[in-house]
Amino acid sequence: MNTINEWLKKHDITEVECLIPDMTGNARGKFVPADKFFKEETRLPECILLQSVTGGYPDEFDDILGVKDSDMYLRPDASAMRLVPWAKDPTAQIIHDCMTADGELHPLSSRGVLKRVLALYDKENWKPIVAPEVEFYLVKKVTDPDYELESPVGRSGRAEMMRRSYTIDAINEFDPLIEDMYDYCDAMGLDADSLIDESGSAQMELNFLHGDALSLADQVFTFKRTLRATAMQHGVFATFMAKPMESEPGSSMHLHQSIIDKTTGKNIFVNSQGEENDLFRHYIGGLQKFTRYAIPFYAPNVNSYRRFAKDIAAPINLNWGYDNRTTGIRVPQSSPQAKRVENRFAGADANPYLATAASLACGYLGMKLGIEPGPPCEGSAYEQDIELARTLEQAACLLDECQELRDILGNTFLDAYVAVKAYEFEEFNKVISSWEREHLLLNV
Repeated sequence: MNTINEWLKKHDITEVECLIPDMTGNARGKFVPADKFFKEETRLPECILLQSVTGGYPDEFDDILGVKDSDMYLRPDASAMRLVPWAKDPTAQIIHDCMTADGELHPLSSRGVLKRVLALYDKENWKPIVAPEVEFYLVKKVTDPDYELESPVGRSGRAEMMRRSYTIDAINEFDPLIEDMYDYCDAMGLDADSLIDESGSAQMELNFLHGDALSLADQVFTFKRTLRATAMQHGVFATFMAKPMESEPGSSMHLHQSIIDKTTGKNIFVNSQGEENDLFRHYIGGLQKFTRYAIPFYAPNVNSYRRFAKDIAAPINLNWGYDNRTTGIRVPQSSPQAKRVENRFAGADANPYLATAASLACGYLGMKLGIEPGPPCEGSAYEQDIELARTLEQAACLLDECQELRDILGNTFLDAYVAVKAYEFEEFNKVISSWEREHLLLNV
């Protein structure tokens, strides 16, 4: 606490944003004057951890949390405090852990779920290293959800109309916004690395430098909020929807991951000769076996499943391969010390804490159970059958049945997550779409 207090005084902070990530991966919390930050305990109702993306609650609420609507206690993390560079007054944001009255991590906290998985690795003297790649779209501001999204107008006065991956000029169209984004990321200590123009119109991808798994999840959580604020200052929206436009590619969040031995600092995926070993194969085997159940963490919204189609350039089955971007589990070319696995299943809409936790949990199970992977895919995985769930409802049912993930992530959390996702699917299922009106109104 002294470290936090000294930091607040050093930066003349007048207000503190006490933040927690909710189940969707968005920021919840409260503003607290800096001079009162340590004088009173910060609490929030625990029910916000069970709230759906629509603001509702599943019928199982009482079974999961009881009827009292109790408080949870927020514990600030000194490693997750940052300046808020767009605020008018000196403001800090501090990510907190959600704690129960008994001083334990709250079972429904997504940050706590990732910590629970990392504790399993710590017991093995292992440290996961991850590097996220986050895609997003810039779109015109729209206030009516009935209107389709459109690409914004850049500095040239024209909207980008063609797909030209890695085009420098396409990024330069939004140079003022991008410059502010990087300035904000630098002020907040985010390890933002390269930015590329992706294949969609006004679609981009920001890569993060590899590092500690919890820190990178915090950074992606912070980056999403930062980019949205930056974009609105420039008169456009930034969206992390998995498939925001019918005619454009989806947006993903690829997760590169490797494991190092905490004592030696060496990559556990290779032997002393730098060759792939059993742990490497078993990690891939775990991803292959358990990803079908973990999909709701990579595709958490009804819109997410629009990515999983053969013509969308997103993984559709459980194949793995060497430097093969058509597979969901890719092994990039690298030096032995950088030997890693890239999980390509997650959409940009995924909660970074839960997507990271799920991927690491699947790999951990593979190593502990000695699961051998199938042969690597040599051709295009897109030419093979779709093996993933096609709807949020189907995916949630599969997750509900997986005892191995329940044992790692916690029964209470799994029950809550499945209940919320089932509730969201039913909410979505009530909406009559324009497609139905167009093709069924007078034709059935």
